[in-house]
Amino acid sequence: MGICKQGRRMEESVVVACRAFWVALRLVVLGIWTFQWPAVQAGPDDAARSIAVVYPDIGEPFRSVFTTILDGVEDKAKGRVFNYAVSANASTAELAAELRKRDIRAVIALGRNGMRVTSSLDRSIGVIAGGVLSVPESEAQGIAVHSLAPDPALLFARLKSLVPNARRVLVVYDPRQNGWLIKLAREAAKAQGLELIAQEADDLKAAVRQYQDLLSSADPRRDALWLPQDSITVDESAVLPLVLREAWNQSLPLFSSSVAHVKRGALFSLYPDNTELGRALAGTALGYASSGSYASRGLHPLKDVLLAVNTRTASHLGINLTASPQRFNLVFPEP
Repeated sequence: MGICKQGRRMEESVVVACRAFWVALRLVVLGIWTFQWPAVQAGPDDAARSIAVVYPDIGEPFRSVFTTILDGVEDKAKGRVFNYAVSANASTAELAAELRKRDIRAVIALGRNGMRVTSSLDRSIGVIAGGVLSVPESEAQGIAVHSLAPDPALLFARLKSLVPNARRVLVVYDPRQNGWLIKLAREAAKAQGLELIAQEADDLKAAVRQYQDLLSSADPRRDALWLPQDSITVDESAVLPLVLREAWNQSLPLFSSSVAHVKRGALFSLYPDNTELGRALAGTALGYASSGSYASRGLHPLKDVLLAVNTRTASHLGINLTASPQRFNLVFPEP
């Protein structure tokens, strides 16, 4: 009888101990789940990486261009870069909500679609535009725009290297598209000891007339003709064939801001190094994300460039490319 009672007491003790163990374990588990971990404070590097890239959702060949730019952005950022492909009818409100959720501090907007969908974002988010030639100066004042238009300073430096006797640069431009670029070109020409003869034209008829006047008085021994990227003054069907033909007949050096023109007979052009352009865009975005302000607003010409040359045109002009210190990234006609 005593032994039975003793056994029952031991059994009850075990049960009590087991219950105590499970209660304690439950408290520990609950403690783990309800304990408020201290918030992780983002350091300067983490803040700097809070950037996004908004780019058009389009097909080839343009998709590859944007993909290469993205590669450059991600290489420079070396951290979390959020990419958003947007269609022509993408919702700004949906994008804004996604950016807020991810605590994005700066956005790289590529192409017209990228700029459109980011145009009404909260002003606390910095917008760095790229993949466009130009935007109205009124729009560019509040953001940073990396244009695809090559820096005139780089163009003129290449011109002097290939055509050392050049003294004047002739150009026809639409001020609505390239007024900002011609301002830079005037200073760049002075730095290279060149005189810039810039004629305005705001329609096709005026552009043709200006070219006819310039070409009739051009001196191939000292002049060179520059074709900017301009939908009015460098019209592909009416203007370009005329200018290429006359420049060839006069042995007048003609260079362009469009690589496609080199294939058709321009002496040389500068075109984007898309990977380096991506790195440059990322650098501007990282700077804004870290500081909350732009180092410089407005339009910036393309400085990350590659060089294309037409060997047939060079030979026609008596230019010995083998003696040039320039490195040619693209050669026409293709070997």
